[in-house]
Amino acid sequence: MGAKVSRADFTWVGSDEPHATRRRLILEKHPEVKKLMRTDPSFKWLVTSLVTIQILSLFFISRIESFAILFLLSYCFTGVINHSLTLAIHEISHRQAFGQTAVLSNKLFGIFANLPLAIPMFVAFKNYHLEHHVYLSVDMLDPDLPTEFETKVFTTTFTKLIFVILQPLFYTLRPLFRRYKPPTAMDMLNIVVQLLFNILVGTIFGWHVVVYLFFSTLIALGLHPLTGHFISEHYIMHEDEPRVKNPNLEQIPDSLVPQTYSYYGPLNLITFNVGYHVEHHDFPSIPASKLPMLKRMAPEFYDNLHYHTSWVKVLYQYVTDPRAGPYARSKRPYQEPFLDKFKRN
Repeated sequence: MGAKVSRADFTWVGSDEPHATRRRLILEKHPEVKKLMRTDPSFKWLVTSLVTIQILSLFFISRIESFAILFLLSYCFTGVINHSLTLAIHEISHRQAFGQTAVLSNKLFGIFANLPLAIPMFVAFKNYHLEHHVYLSVDMLDPDLPTEFETKVFTTTFTKLIFVILQPLFYTLRPLFRRYKPPTAMDMLNIVVQLLFNILVGTIFGWHVVVYLFFSTLIALGLHPLTGHFISEHYIMHEDEPRVKNPNLEQIPDSLVPQTYSYYGPLNLITFNVGYHVEHHDFPSIPASKLPMLKRMAPEFYDNLHYHTSWVKVLYQYVTDPRAGPYARSKRPYQEPFLDKFKRN
């Protein structure tokens, strides 16, 4: 079974949301950052291109009979693009396709970007993901925090490996246990459109192609190099000082050290810069393509923080290091003001 995790509880921190404070201070010192809060016009065309590539590739995939070749294509091509599309959906959930005021257009485009995934997930993801930003690390409210079941079961090297393989399942079920939301009309539209697309693909190319798309989505969100971002974003993987000491930079107060970590590496090129996660939580309204510019504009707020350079290393460390596990997360106490805000939403 392997080594058992050494943590027995979450790392409890103060109740202030660090990213909101950092955002205010960054804007005070670097008001030019506001210029980045504009929709990237190329984003929707890039997403459309990815969806088109996936659909056109089905003509060739439907003719392949070798299971080994299909698995290789699923892991290295179709799954990679589908994972990228899930991160495009993440961007669309922040209204980055048509701007902050185009609510319906963004939702419809999100349903379109969802098509090659074979699983209707966009609307549900959007509804729960925005709460992750509002209630980051808040006990009982943040839908991204591990559940009690996870903290009790996935506590050894072997079970943590199982967790990594099954990450799509747990990221789907967590929000339902935190706060179940009845399906909306837009949820139903997402489901109906996806089912019609799956039926169309099955009719034209064969039902094995629908299974292939479904499997590609699952495998690319499980034990795959790209899934390191799920762990690297908020899990505590550093045990020394909370930030790197750099004598050439101002030191950020402890209260501003985020409960989030960034990844700076080449895989950002195919994942819509999701690695710039501290920057994203500081400014969710800045499109992914401009997050590296944000980091360059305000280096004193970012260059002295811990960061990752390899998602594969993150996955390996999470599985093998006893200090890593479900409890390796920051958690903020649940308080009545959160309850009031929670009820209003």
